[in-house]
Amino acid sequence: MTRQQERVSGMVSRRNFVAAAGTAGILGMAGCTENTDAGTDGDGGDGGDDGDGGGGGGSDGLSGTVVIKGSSTVFPVSDTFAELFMEEHGEVNVTVDSTGSGGGFKNHFCPGESDLNGASRPIKDSEVEQCGENDVEPVEFRIAGDALTMAVNNDADWVDCVTPEEMSRIWRDGGAEQWSDVRDEWPDEEIVLYGPAETSGTYDWFNENVVGEDVQHTARHQPTEEDDTIVQGIQDNEYAMGYFGYAYYNSNPDLVKALEVDGGDGCTEPSLANAKDGSYPMARPLFMYASEESLQREEVYEFMKFYLNEAETDTVQEIGYVPSSADLRDENLQKLEEVAGE
Repeated sequence: MTRQQERVSGMVSRRNFVAAAGTAGILGMAGCTENTDAGTDGDGGDGGDDGDGGGGGGSDGLSGTVVIKGSSTVFPVSDTFAELFMEEHGEVNVTVDSTGSGGGFKNHFCPGESDLNGASRPIKDSEVEQCGENDVEPVEFRIAGDALTMAVNNDADWVDCVTPEEMSRIWRDGGAEQWSDVRDEWPDEEIVLYGPAETSGTYDWFNENVVGEDVQHTARHQPTEEDDTIVQGIQDNEYAMGYFGYAYYNSNPDLVKALEVDGGDGCTEPSLANAKDGSYPMARPLFMYASEESLQREEVYEFMKFYLNEAETDTVQEIGYVPSSADLRDENLQKLEEVAGE
């Protein structure tokens, strides 16, 4: 195992522990990625002395601040890459906040207040329009793949596999309220729903691809931007159900039960292999959007270059997502160079 792999393994193990500890842990971690050795000016200035910096990276001539908002699904990837990057560049501060894909676009990225925005679905036309009104030009990079996971309580022994149509009946406005409303043999108990908030890209993707175009996502669920809160809610209620990115199940495989999905070819479990080969019905791409103007700053350009290279490594798989391919990496890097004028 290389030194970098050892560092990544330690980071992932720490996240598994935090996730198992529940909501308080993730709230304490989200948005707190910060290089304490970096300068506090955030303007690309000297930011410190010319020595080793007393910690990660030291001074290598690169300094400044990179601000990342967006998807809670993409957050673990960005958080890990931010830590690795700051270890190599002691005068750069990369901050990562989990705001939801839509919340990041609307409140931070399109107003020009962040450099990058993670997203678990493509940017919407309305968001492109909002960005344009603020002279922000978003540049799309596909960075990984996900197996969106539907989960239930470990004691829910009556269900192991569901169809998209059954999920739609449960999660649509005015849909099934009791388990027995879906299948007669299921319990006459209320389905307690936990899921993403409307600002989440996961919510948008699920609403469009599973709930259906002609119906709306139920408002009866308990919404949150913290996927660990969904896991905790399912764990605490025998009749609960919820959905989130695969990485959060990967961090909590013993706390909840992931359901297989039958899209017409039989029941298929959520897994990285099934997401990669397309056999899992709820496989989806993950994105990072960069501001074209921000990419003209050296620290943002170098971080994005680092990000795209790392997205093709086993680091992404250790977190719980499908890494990008070598071809996609090269395509992304070429796009980055063209946009940044390198």
